[in-house]
Amino acid sequence: MADDELDRLYWAPPKDFVAERTKLTAAAKRRRDEAGANRIAAANKPTTAAWVVNRLALRHTDSARRLGDLGDRLRAAHAAMDGQRIRDLSAEQHQLIDELTQAALRAADVSNPSSAVRDDITGTLQAAIAEPEVRERLGRLVRPERWSGFGDFGAAAPVTTTTRTGRAKERSTPPRPAKRPARDAAKERRLEELTAAVTAAERRKADADARLSERRAERDASRQRREQALEALRTAERDLERAEQGYERANEATRAAGESVKAAKAQLKRA
Repeated sequence: MADDELDRLYWAPPKDFVAERTKLTAAAKRRRDEAGANRIAAANKPTTAAWVVNRLALRHTDSARRLGDLGDRLRAAHAAMDGQRIRDLSAEQHQLIDELTQAALRAADVSNPSSAVRDDITGTLQAAIAEPEVRERLGRLVRPERWSGFGDFGAAAPVTTTTRTGRAKERSTPPRPAKRPARDAAKERRLEELTAAVTAAERRKADADARLSERRAERDASRQRREQALEALRTAERDLERAEQGYERANEATRAAGESVKAAKAQLKRA
């Protein structure tokens, strides 16, 4: 039950998060679910970008699997130092991130995100490709994540994290692979640097394309409003011309009627 309520909590917009958390915590306590109430009460409010990605994960439940599948293939390509494969997968990565970014924004009903929010969304999706631990937290994210790349994995101390199931989990970085010749290691680092540069450039282009689309839409809307205003002005000018013509005719009729009155009065005096 608490998992469903946490889904509901992290689906809520950030502005409603605290009120929703209070309500769900109280509901858990009423049914005497102290563990669930504690989990809900401990939930932290997400940033806007984290909430958008959470909505993606909650609505499109296959998104984590798709990110993980691509991550596995990219990791294998880097391990094999297969430059062509890395380039092909980098292009696929860009397409997938762009697709999921748009899906996330639609799921959150966000039509005009800031550049910072968009960058945080794409950065988090990049991190989810590279890091299984990030994928496990999709739907429960509190802050954006950042991509760390696919180079050699150095040994690291275990890190305790909380997944969507609420279980504490220890994650350590995989052991360092067998040492490669210096030339191979340098080649792999160079491939990783180039891949990161391509990804960053593609992300910047995607952002620029998005801004261009927004500006184009604004321009087209302004042009349409201008045409509507010009047409309204032309209609008003035609109406004014007709009104002035009508006024002149009425004025002439008034003068003619006045002359008729004068003539009639003159005849009356002579009678």
